[in-house]
Amino acid sequence: MVILGCILIAIGLLFFLGTTIGLLRFPDFYSRMHAAGKGDTLSTVLILLGCICLVSTQGGMSWLLGLKILLIINFIFIGSPTATHAMMDAGKKAGAKPWKKESE
Repeated sequence: MVILGCILIAIGLLFFLGTTIGLLRFPDFYSRMHAAGKGDTLSTVLILLGCICLVSTQGGMSWLLGLKILLIINFIFIGSPTATHAMMDAGKKAGAKPWKKESE
């Protein structure tokens, strides 16, 4: 389980790197928010699942800690897409225009 936990954490960090690159490279507000919303949710969940795998190898009350981490994952699944949607809606109301490719 330790190896699986380390692999999940490494994959989560890789997705965080992809999110960072997306925030720096995408041309407009909406595609940057898409990268931030999707990448942040997935990478955080992967890292927390890796933490559950690492905690499960310890004895004692680790099942309670694993349950708490699962509740945190549940709140992230609810909160992160909702917050991303609210920020995109605020950007639309503020007048953020989508990127359009210049015609040749």
